[in-house]
This record gives sequence, C-alpha cells and structure tokens, in this order.
Amino acid sequence: MSDADFTPLRVTYRAPELGRTQIQDWARANGYLVSERGGIAPEITEAFFAAHPEILEQARTFEMIRATARTPGASPEDYEWQKDSPLGDIYTIVFVRGLDEHEVLRRLGVADEDIRLIEDGDYSYPEGPQIITVRRIGDWTVAIEDGGWRGVQWEVLGSLSRNGGEAVAVQRHDYAQHHVTYAVDGHLITDINPGFPIDRQGTDPDRLNRHLRELGIDPAADDSIDNPIPAALALATRITGVMVTPQHLHRPILGAAIPGAYF
Repeated sequence: MSDADFTPLRVTYRAPELGRTQIQDWARANGYLVSERGGIAPEITEAFFAAHPEILEQARTFEMIRATARTPGASPEDYEWQKDSPLGDIYTIVFVRGLDEHEVLRRLGVADEDIRLIEDGDYSYPEGPQIITVRRIGDWTVAIEDGGWRGVQWEVLGSLSRNGGEAVAVQRHDYAQHHVTYAVDGHLITDINPGFPIDRQGTDPDRLNRHLRELGIDPAADDSIDNPIPAALALATRITGVMVTPQHLHRPILGAAIPGAYF
C-alpha cells in the first residue's frame, strides 16, 4: 500500500470543559445510581449532555485515527476482547521465535526454582510475586507478564532474539506509555509508540511501516491513534502469524512466580 492512495480513518471527539465531579453530582441529584469507584455509565453521560446541550456546543473538538485492517490479516477488531479481559491495564505480551517455554522464562530473568504451574488464583501484586505465563503456539513461544514489563526492555529483547532469533513485545501501560518493540538476532530493530506511531526509534525504525499502513496508520503522519493496544496486538500478529485469543489465558499453564519482583 503506497502513501499516494493512503487515507486514514479519522474520528472526531469532543472535549467538554467539566468540573471533576460535575456529571456524578448531577446524576445523584437526578436519582441515578452512581458507582462509588468513579465509573460513569454511558447512559448517565448521555443523559447529562442531553440536559446540558450548551456544554457540548462549546466543547473543543479533536481528531484521532482509528486503526483498522486495510488488507487481509489480523485486525485491531480481533483484539477488542482484551479490553474486558483479566489482563488488566498493565501487562506485556512477548512473542519469541525458536525458543521453548523454559528458555524464554530463563532469558526473561526467571530462576529455575521459580518456574512452576500457574493456577487461576495466582496474580501479581505489590512486593511480589510477579506472575508470568508461557505457552507454545506454532514456532513461537508467547509469554504474558501480569503487571510487568521485563519483556519490553531492550536488553531482554536482545537476549530473547540472539543467535538468529526474533522477538516482538507489546506493552500496555495505562499510566505511562504503550510500546511495540521488535528485535532480530540480538538487535533492536524498532520501538514504536502505538498511540503516536511517528514516535519510533531503533536501528531500522521504519522496518514495520508496511504493516502500519496495512492497519490504516500513516507512519509519516503526526497522528494519535484512538485504539492503540488492539492496533499494537494486531501488528504483532501480522509480524509473527500468531493470534492470541481469550483461550490462551486459560490456566493452569506453565509459568513463573517471581518473589519480590513486582515492577
């Protein structure tokens, strides 16, 4: 797909000026049940703006790009499930070609004594342990870090991909920056911010531009992406040919519980 005939899918959003609890306060005053944890149901938001059309009329508007498949293959829509999955808002998924599960764990810095079967009740929490699960899918081993980001570190990806190997890491971190990082034969090829893809670096930062275009992202444009994590996971699938599904989260599964290693 060439840049000449490339037209991204643009979506427009409104950013109304609101007080921190304005919608919640209005909802309580009008008999709506409001979550104490701060979440606002979509129907409450819709009712609020229906009652206050002037706020929307004065709202600032901005555009973002919606990533979506332009050619056959993995699409961001294939990964919409992760939004409501047990993965949470911080995790890293690493795809490693050519290494078995135990070797992937070792190169992620796991000691042999911490490798064991991971059960449904195992999860990462502050002060440890950190939970990592691994499974083989075709020629690739997929490691999922619960709350961690070992696999996205450059030196770790270099280790995972050395001696002719290949590794792709997708990090979701809702309180920092998301990443898609790609390494081959011990070298970092490119590290892409999937929310702002013009922000990329590495020895060959443009190596994956063809895949970005196939997902409706112009790698030369100063655009923000409104579905960065589904786009990042679809990008990883287009590189590896491996589609991660909710079934791949099922336990028990081989992994590691690393004491005191929570990031």
